[in-house]
Amino acid sequence: MRLRLTVVSAICAIVLPAIAQTPDQAVADGSVLTLAQCRDLALANNKNLRRGAEQVRAAGYQKDEAFAAYLPSLDFAGGYMYNQKKISMFDSDQFLPVKTFNLEKQGYEFNLVKDPMTGKPIQVNGQYVPEQVAYLPKEALEYDIHNVFFGAITLTQPIFMGGKIVAMNKITNYAEDLAKTQLNGASKDVIYAVDAAYWQVVSLKAKQKLAESYVNLLDTLSHNVSLMIKEGVATRSDQLTVDVKLNSAQVDLTKVNNGLVLSRMALAQVCGLPIHSDFRVADEDAECIISIITPAILADDSQIDMQQVYDRRDDLRSLELGVKIYEQKANVARSSMMPNLAVVGAYSFSNPNIFDGFKKKFNGQFSIGAMLTIPLWHWGGNYNKYRAAKAQTAAMRMDLENARELVDLQVRQASYKAAEAVKTRDMTETNLAKADENLRCAYLGFRNGVMTVDNVMEAQTAWLKAHSENIDARIDVYLCDVYLSKVLGTL
Repeated sequence: MRLRLTVVSAICAIVLPAIAQTPDQAVADGSVLTLAQCRDLALANNKNLRRGAEQVRAAGYQKDEAFAAYLPSLDFAGGYMYNQKKISMFDSDQFLPVKTFNLEKQGYEFNLVKDPMTGKPIQVNGQYVPEQVAYLPKEALEYDIHNVFFGAITLTQPIFMGGKIVAMNKITNYAEDLAKTQLNGASKDVIYAVDAAYWQVVSLKAKQKLAESYVNLLDTLSHNVSLMIKEGVATRSDQLTVDVKLNSAQVDLTKVNNGLVLSRMALAQVCGLPIHSDFRVADEDAECIISIITPAILADDSQIDMQQVYDRRDDLRSLELGVKIYEQKANVARSSMMPNLAVVGAYSFSNPNIFDGFKKKFNGQFSIGAMLTIPLWHWGGNYNKYRAAKAQTAAMRMDLENARELVDLQVRQASYKAAEAVKTRDMTETNLAKADENLRCAYLGFRNGVMTVDNVMEAQTAWLKAHSENIDARIDVYLCDVYLSKVLGTL
């Protein structure tokens, strides 16, 4: 798959500068395009493929993002705050009692005001009155925090996240593979659409020449009948019958001409060219459509190794990747029931700072620690989330099995249809010789007077039908071959 994507990328890198500069420059008037060139143009100009390439690139970025979760993260947070008021430790001036050392008691005690008469400490409002106090004014412990600047640099290193990081990395790896697989599948769809449009042009070009030949046959017959009328061996009714048939053939020719123009427009649109581009396809010559080599079509479906088909099919590969993604989503859901451990280190600072008495200068400190989170009880919410993810994984597996069965049926049908197309083509080629001989005998009998105009026109109609069916059968062989290659995953 990587090799195919590399080839597609190389094609885009080569074709885009040379062809996709501007569509008008890419194809000059009267240019002849081969099937390979049409494919290259479509791969280079298709917007869905370009969008798919961008999705592959986005998936690669998401994979790198998931891998970054293994590594420590470094963050900075800072801010500024204006405060209306200052911080004050007291609501008013403070008078703090002072102790002195008593040698007799070998300890500190308050010096209290005593009654001179009794010698007992005096109480005022139930409180003893100290002889000495330390005066602490309110303004001494006021701090200016009108303008505060703060910040922190944090380093976080996950240690164990319940397997979430591992699961997310696997999911992003699978998502990148899924985007590449979808791009490869889209490329095959584009190629199939180009082939169908290309052979439609070839088919209508061959039918155009066939219709012109049929008109010429009827025109010649009309001329011969007019001569025979003059000689008295034909009637006016014969002339009218031929003329009606001739007019009908000319109308059919006009329809074929219009269909050919529209089919060229459709091919140009698929190739990313202006729909009015003037170009021809290499296989539209009548001689070429007759001498096309039949591609190798696998007629015996028993020789098909379905396991190899499963491995090559991009849609099945996408479903397999989807199953793996859902499995990892279940692991992510399970991680919510497991403990998480991380190491955190930080350096925080502020201005004013608390380390120097709210001085107006920056200062800070380092800190380091670990953070452990253990889920205890969530009323079954996390467990039900895990069970839902497991159920989705099982459903995706069933979708994969069903898709494999459908692919098996699709391959069998495509194989039978391809074999049927080959047999139909061989039968129409056999009918060609009979139709040509029938037309020759009809002309000969008409000249000898043993056959009527109706007999000749019937032979001409049979000749037209045989050649038209042969063209359809030959084109159908190619389309069946391409479709079979597509369903086998070998396109």
